[in-house]
Amino acid sequence: MAVDIQPACLGLYCGKTLLFKNGSTEIYGECGVCPRGQRTNAQKYCQPCTESPELYDWLYLGFMAMLPLVLHWFFIEWYSGKKSSSALFQHITALFECSMAAIITLLVSDPVGVLYIRSCRVLMLSDWYTMLYNPSPDYITTVHCTHEAVYPLYTIVFIYYAFCLVLMMLLRPLLVKKIACGLGKSDRFKSIYAALYFFPILTVLQAVGGGLLYYAFPYIILVLSLVTLAVYMSASEIENCYDLLVRKKRLIVLFSHWLLHAYGIISISRVDKLEQDLPLLALVPTPALFYLFTAKFTEPSRILSEGANGH
Repeated sequence: MAVDIQPACLGLYCGKTLLFKNGSTEIYGECGVCPRGQRTNAQKYCQPCTESPELYDWLYLGFMAMLPLVLHWFFIEWYSGKKSSSALFQHITALFECSMAAIITLLVSDPVGVLYIRSCRVLMLSDWYTMLYNPSPDYITTVHCTHEAVYPLYTIVFIYYAFCLVLMMLLRPLLVKKIACGLGKSDRFKSIYAALYFFPILTVLQAVGGGLLYYAFPYIILVLSLVTLAVYMSASEIENCYDLLVRKKRLIVLFSHWLLHAYGIISISRVDKLEQDLPLLALVPTPALFYLFTAKFTEPSRILSEGANGH
């Protein structure tokens, strides 16, 4: 095969784009930035991203998709007061919004029209921050080779958040106006106002810390789910199994945290060896059982009452 010979590319992410191919003859352009949907290979040629995302990539995308949903649910519960029916409908609407946003995002991503994406393999942390690796051959002129080496794991999250925001603004105000009549006018839309704050925060978080989150999200899930479960059980004064079973809402919260525990464990193990990793899921109920067995020694109700009295 005849390949056009040119000087080697400098920089970690600079590559040569294929300009012409005729049989065994390939002619490449000058060294520079790769087009969207491509990344450089070991020979510094831009190659299309044709691989399927790994399980870990899907788990990462699932984590980023869960963040706005969990925040929606938290603020809906926080501002809904005692109107459980209103909160339930808003929870369902938030789930519908995020689910539809995820489906639409997959449909508009390459290849368009199918619930499938093609991607480039994540090799190292620097793949997320190619803008930091633009070479300066003469220390004066910078060769700009910034592109999405982790295509589409970086930009697809922004697209998803945009669709979440649009669907929320289209659906939620009408729903809240219809069913949240028991709330004051200033309280009805507070969960929507909260979303207008946390969506920009999530966007900046992905823009700046996307690569760090990609490697750290399994541990973030485990730590946060453990902490929030302990806080919820202590705030609800759950000290035995009867306290846990007396309300359905408490069981829903418990099972939700168990799902998060399982999600984190699967993300860490990546289920490389199925027969070895699946038994780890038996650890999912352990934190709740440990709390119930040790609650009698710490007496959360006494601590809460003393805190309320200012002692």
